[in-house]
Amino acid sequence: MAASVGILVVSHSSKIAEGTVELAKQMAPSITIVAAGGTDEGGLGTSFDKVSSGIGQAQQGRGVVILADLGSAILTAETAVDFLDDAERALVVIADAPVVEGTVAAAVAAETGGSLTKVAEAARTATGVADPHADERTLSRDEVSGAVERSATLVNPSGLHARPAAEFVKHASKFTSSIQINGVDAKSLLRIMGLGLPQGSTVSIVATGDDAPQAVDALIALVDSGFGEV
Repeated sequence: MAASVGILVVSHSSKIAEGTVELAKQMAPSITIVAAGGTDEGGLGTSFDKVSSGIGQAQQGRGVVILADLGSAILTAETAVDFLDDAERALVVIADAPVVEGTVAAAVAAETGGSLTKVAEAARTATGVADPHADERTLSRDEVSGAVERSATLVNPSGLHARPAAEFVKHASKFTSSIQINGVDAKSLLRIMGLGLPQGSTVSIVATGDDAPQAVDALIALVDSGFGEV
C-alpha cells in the first residue's frame, strides 16, 4: 500500500488529543494519526518532546499535517518544526483549523490518498464549517449542459452523520469530475455534514466531467444501500 499523509494532534489535554484521534480513526482507519497531548508529567500543557516524537511517528513519507489547539500548543508545534532540517520541514504543515473538525476532515482527505497540500486544505475547511455553503459556486453554462443529475432518498435512521458522510467523500474522491451533493462540494466531509440531512431527505447529486455518469451511478447506489448501515 502506498504511504499516506500522517496527522499529529497537539492539545493541552491528553484526553482531548487521544479522543480526537479515536474519532478520526473511525473514519480513516488506515491513516497514521498520533496524539501529543499534555505535559511530560501528564498535566495540562504541551510537551516539546511529545510533539517532536509525534512528528516522527506520523511521518510515513508523504508528509505530516499538524492540528493544534490553544496558542502555546501552536507555539510548541512551530518550535518543534523549526528544529527539523530543511528537507524534513518541507514535509510538515501546521493547519490553522479547529482541532476536532480539522483533524476529522484531514483524516478523510488522507484516507482518499490526498497529497500533503490537499490534506492541509481539507483541515482548513473546518474554519468555515458553520456555513456549509461557504464555497458554493454557480455552474458555468458549459458545465450545466454536460451535467449529470440524479436524486435518491436517504434511508439511514441517523441521517447523513459522520461515518456515512466520510464514506460518501471517499467514494466521490475516486472520480475526477466535479461533484456536488445538495449544492455543496461532495468531496468535503465538513460541507456534507454541515447539511444536517436527516432520514427521508432527498439527496441530489450533480456531476460534471469525464466520468460524471459513473460517479453519479456509484454515489446513488451508495445512498440507496444505506452506506451499509441498514
